[in-house]
Amino acid sequence: MPTEQNLAQLRALLKELCHLPDETEWVEFKHNVDVIKIGEYISALANSAALLGKQTAYLVYGVDDKTHDVIGTNFKPSTQKHKGQELESWLLQKTAPKIHFQFYEFSHVNDLPVVILEVQAAAHTPVQFDGTEFIRIGSYKKKLREYPEKERALWRVFDNTPFEQQLAAENCNVEEVLKLIDYPSYFDLVNLPLPEGREGILNALEADKLISATQAGKWHITNLGAILFAKKLQDFQHLARKAVRLVQYKGNSRVETVRELEGNKGYAVGFEGLIDYLKTLLPSNEEIGKAFRKEVPMYPELAIRAWK
Repeated sequence: MPTEQNLAQLRALLKELCHLPDETEWVEFKHNVDVIKIGEYISALANSAALLGKQTAYLVYGVDDKTHDVIGTNFKPSTQKHKGQELESWLLQKTAPKIHFQFYEFSHVNDLPVVILEVQAAAHTPVQFDGTEFIRIGSYKKKLREYPEKERALWRVFDNTPFEQQLAAENCNVEEVLKLIDYPSYFDLVNLPLPEGREGILNALEADKLISATQAGKWHITNLGAILFAKKLQDFQHLARKAVRLVQYKGNSRVETVRELEGNKGYAVGFEGLIDYLKTLLPSNEEIGKAFRKEVPMYPELAIRAWK
């Protein structure tokens, strides 16, 4: 899911998941809540999704795991705490490497409360919770180290699929692609004229592996396309934490922060603006001539450009 989901989209997703013939290794249905096991399921589902080539996995609360009937749940992750911490914060703290996961609380058509936990697939390395890596074997959650053949297969997936070509958003229509990607900036940066039609735009983006076509006529946006040319990185949930951060500290230590800026654009789109902002923070000297007064940066423009 590239963006926040509205109620209709969440209900459609729930219907799609409930129509699965049985629990799969990337979907788990639950009714009762065990807080510790939520973290273990995040690890297991993330690793299993990567192994199966899925972008996301799901843990659904409020659905019977045998019949897939919606029965409701009393689980409210937005108010749940564990060891004095907010649940999501505690789970994130115990998860390594940090991946995106999100709880969606909503009501089914008959007003039964449902919670869907969306989990990003693992990338580069297996996801662990509290120091242990988990995997799904059929409908069971197991420790990954107990299944070395699964662990080897998972590492082969990471080796064969570089991060740049993994998917940031799946099955987008043309309008969604053009809304999420700052394609005018792409053509400007590569010194190419902007094509007149959508087909020319999409072909150019696909040629540079920023997007990829599906057999159903939809489009995937790759991590490369999103992280370089996203209009808003926050639209791609698992990339939001990769946004550029510029922090100014007081003095020569990192004890006291003066100001902090977090970018929300893709790296290629937002870099010039970041450099311009950085230049305003650098110290400068004032030179006074016979008929003019001039601000001269203490770090010359050449040095800043070289750092880029």
